[in-house]
Amino acid sequence: MHIVVIFINIGSYHVTRLEAAHNACKNLGWRLTAVQVTDDTLDHPWGDFSHHLAIPLITLLPVTSQRYNTRKDSFSSVACKALNDCLSKLQPDAVLLPGWSTPVAREGLRWCRKFNTSAILMSETKEDDAPRFWLVEALKSKIIKQFGAALVGGKPQKRYLTKLGMDSSSIFMGYDVVRNDSFNPDNIRSLPAPVEKRYFLAINRFVAKKNLNFLISAYAAYQEIVGDSAWDLVLCGDGALRPKIEQQISTLNLGGRVHLPGFLKEDELLPYFAHASCFVHASSQEQWGLVVNEAMAAGLPVLVSNRCGCFEDLVLDGITGFGFNPENQPGLTQLMLKISSGKVDLQAMSQAALNYIQRFSPDLFGNGLTQAVEYAFARS
Repeated sequence: MHIVVIFINIGSYHVTRLEAAHNACKNLGWRLTAVQVTDDTLDHPWGDFSHHLAIPLITLLPVTSQRYNTRKDSFSSVACKALNDCLSKLQPDAVLLPGWSTPVAREGLRWCRKFNTSAILMSETKEDDAPRFWLVEALKSKIIKQFGAALVGGKPQKRYLTKLGMDSSSIFMGYDVVRNDSFNPDNIRSLPAPVEKRYFLAINRFVAKKNLNFLISAYAAYQEIVGDSAWDLVLCGDGALRPKIEQQISTLNLGGRVHLPGFLKEDELLPYFAHASCFVHASSQEQWGLVVNEAMAAGLPVLVSNRCGCFEDLVLDGITGFGFNPENQPGLTQLMLKISSGKVDLQAMSQAALNYIQRFSPDLFGNGLTQAVEYAFARS
């Protein structure tokens, strides 16, 4: 059996998933081919990871080709035609598609319907990601019902697809995983400490939905209460809102307490994971939040916004960390006070986070993929 997995472009997370999928398929005697629409990184700063992939990979719109404007063509009829031609040549038995909202995903689904090929949806969308309107949801439901199975991140994502009309038994878990071993404390604790004092760590693009102004305000209130014994705050990342963030830090006189090391690649982030005392993710809207997986794999207690898609599946209250309302600043301040008070067994919480995230290993993606394919075939 020949399986094709399609992504818009391939970053480090996709490489991890595809390697796990390849191993799972190989154990069943299946063949797996990866397809990316483009090797242009588009809006993602992760870089091109396609050369790290040891399985067959097809790039529909190479950035080096003079035939394409990849920023424009990746979501246009040009990409759709290239995908149609690619699938017609490969003639796969099953195709895993990245969502349903892009023209490329819908073209892949149309091809599968035309050639009676099993289509499996990969999704991390949940109901509260955006305002929902009944007419759009009705149209979406018609699209969703054309998939034979789905592979999703967790419980909120499964609930949303079920609400749209997909049979819950056709929805499998494991889409949102990272390479846990890369962040294991045993592998990174010897790295030099990037900050002298204890610190809260956050890693984000500096965009509105990451809610960083809220996080800084909550931290400022925490620092005012605790004073000199307060932990520092490290905000790794960069983006359009950096000037406003810098201005807020200056206005609140936090220049010596809030650190902005900028955008860092995965290996450059490891020292920050290794020496942080707690990880904070304050997004007001987030489909999953893979950086929380990484933090837990590094053995960090986590404070996570309850709007994050990973919250329900990863945050065990008082065990792996705590959740908070991303509109309740005093609530987050109180959690910062609690975590740094010495009254929480951080070592136990750290070990619990590390142990629990092993359930979300790359193998979960590989197993979920093969289960979804088998389910779709059994129904066809």
